[in-house]
Parts: sequence; structure tokens; C-alpha cells
Amino acid sequence: MALLPILRYPDPRLHKRAVPVAAVDDSIRQLVKDMAETMYEAPGIGLAATQVDVHKRVVVIDVSEDRSELLAFINAEIIERSGEQTCEEGCLSVPGIYEKVSRAERVRVKALDERGEPFELEAEGLLAVCIQHELDHLDGKVFVEYLSPLKLNRIKTRLLKKARITA
Repeated sequence: MALLPILRYPDPRLHKRAVPVAAVDDSIRQLVKDMAETMYEAPGIGLAATQVDVHKRVVVIDVSEDRSELLAFINAEIIERSGEQTCEEGCLSVPGIYEKVSRAERVRVKALDERGEPFELEAEGLLAVCIQHELDHLDGKVFVEYLSPLKLNRIKTRLLKKARITA
């Protein structure tokens, strides 16, 4: 396994739409393992392939306290949404920034797992938020883009300034 570099907002590659995975093969299974290792090391609870500059529809999520419930979503799509919740979100690509975002409270998603087997999952609460957040990445959208233009500009300025200081 390998740790993968995580793209930082406002890197334009974060806005590239991911393409569907044609076949779940050993390279995709290795990507899932590498993404999981990267997510746990960061540490985070979700990671989309787009965030590691791989533009395929692959996401890993683990919202458990003990990192024992890793989920892989390949070619995932939300087929049902209901309710609304507002939660504070953060992102490995937007380090140190936490903002409230409104999303569906419950989602039903269909996807392939790392063996290429289709499955459906109903999720609510934190898992539902995480699924929506990560699938947004695959569509080229970062959570801070739900915020007002003023807040978004402040965040961009802060992150660019921070990048210059550490460079």
C-alpha cells in the first residue's frame, strides 16, 4: 500500500469530473487500499479518488470510531434523498476549514464494492453527509462552494496565503 498525495483547494484538478470505472480489477482494488490508507493517515472519514488526482468514480468512507467499517463505493449514485440536515463539514482537501452545509438527511445509494459486486445502502446522519460530500468531489465540487461568495473568497485567500508561507 502507498500513501497518496491529497490535492489542496483551490487546485483546479479538484474540479475535474471523474469517469465511471469500466471494470473493478486489481488496479481498482489497489486504489481502494491506497485511498483507505491515505484517509486513515490524514486522518479523515472519507476520501474521493479526485482528491488524490485519480479521476475515476471511487470513494472510501469509514465513519466508525475504531476504523473498522471501511466502505468502498465504485460508480456510486444517489438514487433517493429525503429530509434535510445542516452539519459542520471539513475536508482533507481544505485543511483547517469547517463550515455548516445543508444536505439531505437520508440517502439511498447504489454502487459496486471492491469485488465489483453491486449493492444498495440506506444511510442517514453522518454517513449520509459523508456520502454526499465525497460524491460531490467526483462531480468536481468542493463543500466550500456551497458557501456564500464572500466566505468562499475569504477561505481561498486564507488557504493561498497559508500555502505561500509553507512553500
